[in-house]
Amino acid sequence: MYLTTLNIILALISVGNVYACNRPYSAWMADSVISRDQAIVPDGSSPSPSTYLQVGFFQSSVLRLIGYYSTPESVCAESNWEDYLNASTNSIAPFLLNATQDTSYPLDRLSTGRGLLHQYDTFKNTKALEGLHSLRESIDIQPKNSLRGYWYYKYPNWSYLDGMYSLIPFLLSYTSRFDPCNSSVADDVIHQLDLLWTHCYQNSSNLLVHGYDSSKTAAWANSITGASPIVWDRSLGWYLMTLVDSLEISSSFPARLSTYLRRRLTQLSESVIAAADPNTGCWWQVMTYPERKGNYIESSGSAMFVTALLRAARLGYLTGEHASDARATATKCYSHLVDKFVVKNANGTLGYNGTVSVCSLDSSASYEYYVSQPLLYNSVHGTAAFVQASIEQEMLNDSGTY
Repeated sequence: MYLTTLNIILALISVGNVYACNRPYSAWMADSVISRDQAIVPDGSSPSPSTYLQVGFFQSSVLRLIGYYSTPESVCAESNWEDYLNASTNSIAPFLLNATQDTSYPLDRLSTGRGLLHQYDTFKNTKALEGLHSLRESIDIQPKNSLRGYWYYKYPNWSYLDGMYSLIPFLLSYTSRFDPCNSSVADDVIHQLDLLWTHCYQNSSNLLVHGYDSSKTAAWANSITGASPIVWDRSLGWYLMTLVDSLEISSSFPARLSTYLRRRLTQLSESVIAAADPNTGCWWQVMTYPERKGNYIESSGSAMFVTALLRAARLGYLTGEHASDARATATKCYSHLVDKFVVKNANGTLGYNGTVSVCSLDSSASYEYYVSQPLLYNSVHGTAAFVQASIEQEMLNDSGTY
């Protein structure tokens, strides 16, 4: 009788715990990515050029998750996030220890710096420290165009919005931590961001196109600015997140840096909000041709815009009606992302749909090119963006501010 009663009590406690645990989407999606062994370099293999950004972007998402929820236990997580970060960092660090070789990878390689810095500060991981120093050295020898703009990758003189998400926060974080007397970094950051702004700004939409060729020799290059012709949602998502993330870590730099970042953030976020689809609150793959044949609402760039707008409003970088508009648009889009793109799998994990694979300027860079690239299921570009968007939405819900 005693054992039967005890078993009933234990069963009731277990059921109670299940119902008490309302897992937020941020933790649920992060655990799902980890369960699929994504955003990590498998043993015995070498990373592809795209692996660095997948690892770095997802690590950044997990670090933000830890920053808000403190422990996996607080949200009934199924993975140990610190164990993941340690394994992921150890898998990528050996490939980042040669600065010259590092320059053969896209600027995306620098996104791994957040995870490396966390591992060094938390566990005094010497390989992580070596990786940080090599990445920083690689910036100094990164090829530049005639305007002193960094090449995004191996394509001569081509600079992309995409690379700023990895380059700028890493450069600021590294300088604050290891080289605080370097007075030139703030000006270089402003210069890099402004080169892209001035060459990629599209007067008709007040948005930025994907990139530019300073030599103006690419088939797609504008004869005056060198700009590519298409406003791609994910490339602009990288750039908008860069402005917000950089503002978060700009306090130790001259005030002109934060002034510049805030001005550009205010200007660009207004244009991004204006470009949102009125029905879903989200953003089209090619942002300036809503509802054109072949175009579609894209899930990774949309999640990036949700993240950037909610974070900017939460941190006070957007104020008044601008902040209210940002919250309203982002919240509407987030609901659409959950309803349309999040998949609840039979094994208890979450999937994510509607993320475009890769769009490169090593192409025709035409409208037809951007809308014909394949969509991927469970792309880390999409899932990591959704984790960050979910964290911001959950913080908004917890604060009760709308």
